[in-house]
Amino acid sequence: MATKKKNTSKIFIVDTNVLLHDHLSIFNFQENDVIIPIVVLEELDKFKKGSDQINFQAREFVRQLDQLAGEKLFTEGVDLGPDKGRLFIATGKNFPQVMNDSFSEKTPDHRILAISLHVKEQFSDRVTILISKDINLRMKAKSLGLKSEDYESDKVKNIEVLHKGVETYDNFNIEAIEKLYKSGTIDQSDFPMNLEEGMANHYFILRNSSQSVLAWFDPFSKTIRRVEKQAAFGIEPRNAEQTFSLNALLNPDIKLVSLTGKAGTGKTLLALAAALQQHKMYKQILLARPIVSLSNRDIGFLPGDVKEKIGPYMLPLFDNLAVIKNRFSATSKEIAQIEEMQKKDELIITPLAYIRGRSLSDAYFIIDEAQNLTPHEVKTIITRAGEGSKLIFTGDIHQIDSPYLDMQSNGLAYLTDKMKGQDLFAHVNLMKGERSYLAELASNLL
Repeated sequence: MATKKKNTSKIFIVDTNVLLHDHLSIFNFQENDVIIPIVVLEELDKFKKGSDQINFQAREFVRQLDQLAGEKLFTEGVDLGPDKGRLFIATGKNFPQVMNDSFSEKTPDHRILAISLHVKEQFSDRVTILISKDINLRMKAKSLGLKSEDYESDKVKNIEVLHKGVETYDNFNIEAIEKLYKSGTIDQSDFPMNLEEGMANHYFILRNSSQSVLAWFDPFSKTIRRVEKQAAFGIEPRNAEQTFSLNALLNPDIKLVSLTGKAGTGKTLLALAAALQQHKMYKQILLARPIVSLSNRDIGFLPGDVKEKIGPYMLPLFDNLAVIKNRFSATSKEIAQIEEMQKKDELIITPLAYIRGRSLSDAYFIIDEAQNLTPHEVKTIITRAGEGSKLIFTGDIHQIDSPYLDMQSNGLAYLTDKMKGQDLFAHVNLMKGERSYLAELASNLL
């Protein structure tokens, strides 16, 4: 940066993992300047090849940088747009003594810290902040007196939104409950709260001392309607949340559903059963999940061909299909139907990366373990949905396998927060595990 600014704008130094999380992140720092350490470009170069979303992010950022690039990128910086700051590339700097005392190796992270310290010293009249999704790097920065923060732009501010979707009312008007049983609907005038504001497809447990009823707010008719218990392809709901889930999954007017909850609550099983129940309405049922490598080892380390490599990751999805199959005899028409659909590729279970680029028209698309997706990945999937498609995202925000995502920044939380209140969207948080008493006990206590 050739000259010092006299304004009060800040300087943000961006780590590699932020760009791999969101290639458009450099445009989200308002009027403040953004610096990319040269070592970040070296690291991005390692991620350019591949079919995973992280590789896409790397390629997109490099293309974007190429459009902005010029000689001034290393001196005066380039303008990021109206009401935005400027973008700079910072070249490598010598390690100051304070770093030599603490860090003996010149790793990429430490080189980023050296550049950050140099910028802080050069522009002492401005606030310099290192932005990284790596907790360890943030801690190292703070140990050197550097301000460091997580990338906050796509974080969910109110995490409680994920625990809603279902409200319980005790001492509810008994006459309204009886009316729901008799006619199936009641008007908003019979309800104790305003349902217009962000309550589309919201579910309710309405209780009185002697009676209770399950209901939901229909945003199209603007009425509260009774939710009746219904089965899907041999799977019966075992509690209120599962009943609500099947209502959303089987409702053709709801095109996007998010189901959250701990392991064993039936999220994926219900979604798959609902898909099979409605298979005639869709050309294809797709059940996919992102591959998160175990113990930081790439999938290429596993033995065998492609199918054998991905097998361990897809087993939970096949297990859910096996549960449904076990509801029927081996000679039943339902088993024959499932096998025929698999032969014709009308029912596909596959890693999420293998579906990228495919048409999602007239498809029932279930994305499992969606808490391991970034907000940008979720957006990419949804924006590919064609006419007649329905998308289901399931996951547990307490079981995130990615080191750079958390409860507030994962794609599932982001989706639920941003889509809340939309007519085409429904969310249910399943609370009670139904796998077994042992599984429920372990989930709660261990």
